[in-house]
Amino acid sequence: MNRYVVALLASVVFVVVLLVVHYVHVTSFRVDVLLYAAILDAVIAIVITVGAFVASRQMKRFSGLECFLLVLVWALVGYAFAISVPTVIDRSLSFYILEKLEQRGGGIKEDRMKDVFTEEYMVEHHLVDIRLTEQLQSGTITIRGGCVRLTEKGERIASLSRFYRMHFLPKHRLIRGGYTDALTDPFRQSASEVDYQCQ
Repeated sequence: MNRYVVALLASVVFVVVLLVVHYVHVTSFRVDVLLYAAILDAVIAIVITVGAFVASRQMKRFSGLECFLLVLVWALVGYAFAISVPTVIDRSLSFYILEKLEQRGGGIKEDRMKDVFTEEYMVEHHLVDIRLTEQLQSGTITIRGGCVRLTEKGERIASLSRFYRMHFLPKHRLIRGGYTDALTDPFRQSASEVDYQCQ
């Protein structure tokens, strides 16, 4: 059998194994952070596929570099899956809008969409609880005495994120019929004094 066909078949096997491992993981095991779980599923799928590849004695058709590149392609596919499928569906406000419109018979009054987000989305998706859990598991925040605080890691990531947002997000982005740079500095209009800061 042609080695390119073998590589293609092995890649198809990897994708099938990835989907099966992911399904079993999310339906049968505890998941702390969905993105990390999906990345772990990709690693497990790579190990299983490489094991099958070695057991079938097909690996000797390829050089060490070709084997490395094949595994690298699988790792990239697994990462793309983790980011683009379960994580996007779990976190995407865009998907939520479509699902909410479907739930409400296909239409919601435009001037009530803000109410949907503040009164339904936050509650239905346990938005605050999920995001705090993810940040705790990532080591970017701590919660002590009722106060949520950044860790050093969290401060570094927030600084990098803010830098990227201010310098590399679109300066002329279409928002409801007009082009604006509002999302490059979303805190521009924030209240200067609030009563929820920790002392």
